[in-house]
Amino acid sequence: MRKTLVSVSLAGLLGFSTAGHARDYITIVGSSTVYPFATVVAENFGRGTAFKTPKIESTGTGGGFKLFCAGVGVGHPDITNASRRIKQSEIDDCAAHGVTEIVEATIGFDGIVLANSRKAQPMALSARDIFLALAKVVPNPKGGDDLVPNPYRTWKDVNPTLPAHRIEVMGPPPTSGTRDAFVELAMEGGCQTFPSIKAVKAQNEGRFKAICHGLREDGAYIEAGENDNLIVQKLEANPRAVGIFGFSFLDQNIDQLHGASVGGVAPTFENIADGSYPVARSLYYYVKKAHIGSVPGIAEYNAEFMSERAIGDEGYLIDKGLIPMPPHLPKQKHTAVTNGKPLRGLHS
Repeated sequence: MRKTLVSVSLAGLLGFSTAGHARDYITIVGSSTVYPFATVVAENFGRGTAFKTPKIESTGTGGGFKLFCAGVGVGHPDITNASRRIKQSEIDDCAAHGVTEIVEATIGFDGIVLANSRKAQPMALSARDIFLALAKVVPNPKGGDDLVPNPYRTWKDVNPTLPAHRIEVMGPPPTSGTRDAFVELAMEGGCQTFPSIKAVKAQNEGRFKAICHGLREDGAYIEAGENDNLIVQKLEANPRAVGIFGFSFLDQNIDQLHGASVGGVAPTFENIADGSYPVARSLYYYVKKAHIGSVPGIAEYNAEFMSERAIGDEGYLIDKGLIPMPPHLPKQKHTAVTNGKPLRGLHS
């Protein structure tokens, strides 16, 4: 008996209905930092087009990539927001699950701030202060190059000019892109002020990162989840505590909080935009090209997010705390997103 060949469309293989769309709205996961920006875009998109308002879930950057890379089809997210750039390991994970074409969108910039309640005095920190306050292991304060479990209990122990308050810092969990960027920009920056640790980098990159990126687990650093608004509430309740989150949350709560200067530079819109504030990063979202044209509205959502009215110098997201991209950023980056051009490599 001959085998009967059944014609199956690509859409069917990918889990999309051939008789009609199996899902008629966009699903988005990812970064808690990008979440409020994406929510505003989604609301404007839903009001201004014939498409349904996208459904967005704040899962953290790392958690978003895991969901995004798990497969193609309506059972998987169309877009993931990210407060850092996708890693090669995540690109590889996507490819292993059939997600082989990914569109990258850079939406703007954000600073990572250390903030406390306006009921307390603002703090002036150096990168070294941040590292010594939060690192799991630090150079022995008695001298020498050996590393010891962090002995510092108060900010004054770290630096005599700082208050004698117990070190109590609420920050993002390991799944957060904000945490990834914080340890790379702030912790690593302070770590490298010690010549003995900086020398490790040339010998053993893995050990260097373990030293510089390792956060305390003795209660001084408190993982506060992906809800940055909850951190803001806790800071208001505990004026001696410090929180770590994106600049937009400081900007939206400036009547309750003030941000610590880092290296003598305050976390302001202008200082982040001109690159003088040292703890700043780009913000992104990523789209499955296979879903464009299969799930309705993705191309139009891209066009809305990349529009001047959203992320331009006078765009509505600037009022929400997004730092706009500088004018010299190539316009083809915007065109690539709106045309659905896949990311070709991490250095493209």
